[in-house]
Amino acid sequence: MTDKHPTGAPWRNFYGRLKGKGLRDSQERYLSEDLDALAPEGVSWEDNPDRAPADLRDWFGDDRPVWLEVGFGGGEHMVHQAAENPGVGIIGCEPYINGVAMLLGKIRDAGITNVKVHAGDARDMMDVLPEGSIDRAFLLYPDPWPKKRHHRRRFVTPEHLDPLARCLKVGAIFRVATDIPDYVRQTLEQMMARDDFEWLAEGPDDWRTAWPDWISTRYELKALREGRTPHYLTFRRI
Repeated sequence: MTDKHPTGAPWRNFYGRLKGKGLRDSQERYLSEDLDALAPEGVSWEDNPDRAPADLRDWFGDDRPVWLEVGFGGGEHMVHQAAENPGVGIIGCEPYINGVAMLLGKIRDAGITNVKVHAGDARDMMDVLPEGSIDRAFLLYPDPWPKKRHHRRRFVTPEHLDPLARCLKVGAIFRVATDIPDYVRQTLEQMMARDDFEWLAEGPDDWRTAWPDWISTRYELKALREGRTPHYLTFRRI
């Protein structure tokens, strides 16, 4: 058995859904009309088998700061940040096509133009992001994979954190939000064991209180309704 896909890509296990219930006609239209224009070039293995570094200036038209959101869900936070920070370029990665369609509708409604949307695995994006090119990254309410045997599937493992660290500038901020206590535990265990990040917490309020520019996502609102407590973890690339 080869360890490569016919495109040249490594065989990467992917866990989770790629598509849920049927899309509305409007969402199908967003995907057919808008996604290609917002998809960054050179991310797929078919288009870039050599994994040449992306030209972010070409993606956004200038040397603006660039932020990365891993798994944007329904897109509430990504659109909020793009609208509030028009001088920043924001890249969102999400393999769940229903979430991509929801984001595209929000982009239309908000009229924002400073975003790129990768409807696929964040690992493929991190392959081509230049070293030290990202000013801020977000991991917000990731799939908790609650069963112990599935904890290796969580994003907060070296498989994902190593390439993320490579992409982040020194001094870049990495924000993690979750309502799952064991996800907090694993995040802190993994991040505190590294020598390329530091946890920016001086007291309990620093992980109990949302960031000043935060907007609650639908996942957070669901967690609050069900009595779970959000945690807000902030790390800095060193």
